[in-house]
Amino acid sequence: MQALNFPKYSFRFKNKENKVSIFDPIRKKFVILQPEEWVRQHCIKYLIELKGYPKSLINVEKEITINDLKKRYDIVVYNPDGSIHLVIECKAPKVKITQETFNQIARYNLKLNASFLMVTNGLNHYYCQMDFVNEHYIFLKEIPDYNA
Repeated sequence: MQALNFPKYSFRFKNKENKVSIFDPIRKKFVILQPEEWVRQHCIKYLIELKGYPKSLINVEKEITINDLKKRYDIVVYNPDGSIHLVIECKAPKVKITQETFNQIARYNLKLNASFLMVTNGLNHYYCQMDFVNEHYIFLKEIPDYNA
């Protein structure tokens, strides 16, 4: 797999029937290693190991309904009170981050109401804080650490 713009992390892999799987510590199972999954697993390690978020507050690949359409978010991080702190949209490294990517996560956030958004293809990361009063997002250099 391609090197990504994240710190080096260790992962557990399994090879079965010529398909490589990677262990997801949130879903507690091996999942087929695709380019987007490679980015998603790096994001999970980034949240836990670098930003200090507890595994118990992280949720991965759940279905939500937006305007009668079923969609799946990549990663959501909850606050201890159950509200949503952060939504992350992961793309494969070859997928360019465009305005449409931001539109996608913004549509998800109309339902989820997260305070922070992150969009990444593993090479380029964009972090935003929501300004609900003025209905736009403010770009940040980083998302806050868990204890911040």
